[in-house]
Amino acid sequence: MPKFQASSLFSDHAVLCRDREIRIFGTAGDNVCVTACLVDQDGAVLGRDTAPARDGRFLCVLPPQPARTGCAIWLSDGEAEIRFSDIALGDVYLAAGQSNMELELQNADEGLACVACHENDLVRYYNVPKRALPGEEADRANQDARWVAIAPGTAWDMSAVAYFFAMKLQPHTGVPVGIVDCYWGGTSISCWMAEDTLLSLREGQRYLRDYEEKSRGVTLAEYLEKEAAFNRTIDQWNRAVADLKQKHPGITGPEINAQAGPCPWNPPVGPGSPYRPCGLYETMLRRVIPLSLTGVLYYQGEEDTFRTERYDQLLIAFVLMLRQQFQRPDLPFLNVQLPMWIDANAQDSFTWPRLRLAQQKARDQLRHSGLAILLDQGEYDNIHPTNKRVVGERLYLEALRVVYGQSAAQAPEALDKRREGEALAVALSQPVSDRGHGAWLMEIAGEDGAFYPAQVHMEGAALRLTSPSVPRPVSARYAWTDYAVVRLFGENGLPLAPFWLETQNNEKRGITP
Repeated sequence: MPKFQASSLFSDHAVLCRDREIRIFGTAGDNVCVTACLVDQDGAVLGRDTAPARDGRFLCVLPPQPARTGCAIWLSDGEAEIRFSDIALGDVYLAAGQSNMELELQNADEGLACVACHENDLVRYYNVPKRALPGEEADRANQDARWVAIAPGTAWDMSAVAYFFAMKLQPHTGVPVGIVDCYWGGTSISCWMAEDTLLSLREGQRYLRDYEEKSRGVTLAEYLEKEAAFNRTIDQWNRAVADLKQKHPGITGPEINAQAGPCPWNPPVGPGSPYRPCGLYETMLRRVIPLSLTGVLYYQGEEDTFRTERYDQLLIAFVLMLRQQFQRPDLPFLNVQLPMWIDANAQDSFTWPRLRLAQQKARDQLRHSGLAILLDQGEYDNIHPTNKRVVGERLYLEALRVVYGQSAAQAPEALDKRREGEALAVALSQPVSDRGHGAWLMEIAGEDGAFYPAQVHMEGAALRLTSPSVPRPVSARYAWTDYAVVRLFGENGLPLAPFWLETQNNEKRGITP
């Protein structure tokens, strides 16, 4: 028996990152040296490294290789050997976040039709097992995880967003694409951050302190009992929803809520919760580190809309942590901006627009970062839109620019403002057109910071905003709402991105867009 165990990221059909050093890792006993070889389809050695185990882990580093297929990995401790076949080298993306990244292909529009007949051996995926607690059970689940190639009957449990992204990208690049799915619905960004990263931020310290106060005195046994009761309730609701969807294809979110009731989302807190800060970093994300990556796909933020006004700080720290731990300072980070959404009969909280702008702020402050604008893709009373093709393909456009340095369609954005008498002129990155359905969502404010709806006059790549209530406008904002239907789009069909062009005095008045 081998004295080592490779991570299941290195198994039959795995996709390794091209043109970057190849890191092969796993567990091993003390004083065990592990040799890793990558060989081509003819058995020629492409790279070899021998590394001693330290603290129960080994890490072999092989030289970069161009894209190719038909390779094999040989691992040995000097006495026993393990071989994995059908290894491909191409582009490897980590798909991370919460429920909208987690939504499986089988539950997306077009999903079942894709599962029935799709086939592309050059697109493969690996699901990191969802485990909230460390231990033997989690170790077994991770060792049983495997890479799967796209073929009829497979990929039903793959992230739909990542699927549509990969299936669009692979024919364009012509190289294998591997997706490492690592997500959990309902999670805050803090769940995926290392403790030292959270502690380095005042806002991160608050997240840790708040959760500690909420869970104080709860034992693991007590938590697990509450979790089991919660899971029974949520499973019963999910079965009722699935039954309604089967009996009434096309049923809407409000109709589901009317018959099955609203989603009973109220997970308990405690030491075993997947929603505790740093928890899933320890039990899931660390399982992937330090795999060589081409980039990161990220769709998250819903859970933090009501928790923080400084999501940009958390997001920037998270990206920098990923780049440090995956040992790539320029690791591309492709984010998804939150779409429109509000619960039926709920009042506008104005927390979703604030988080959207925080996502833009983080994008602007980070190099090698992209943001897919989804302002037109939200659904009233449905926080999980099933049209995931649009999301994946907008991430694809971001990848073309950020990762591959190619020209691609971009959503129009506001660049600057200037006052012209009683009007405020807003310069855009490209002309926009009015589709005639939906709200203008444009507002302007004077020195007092009070915003009023603006009349909009489009002049090429500029907007002229006026309001009889604001004779001397100095600030403008767009889409400052949780939910509305938008009407302004670029000539390329992408929606105008939300914006807030503020005065320097806004911070003094406590306005934090």
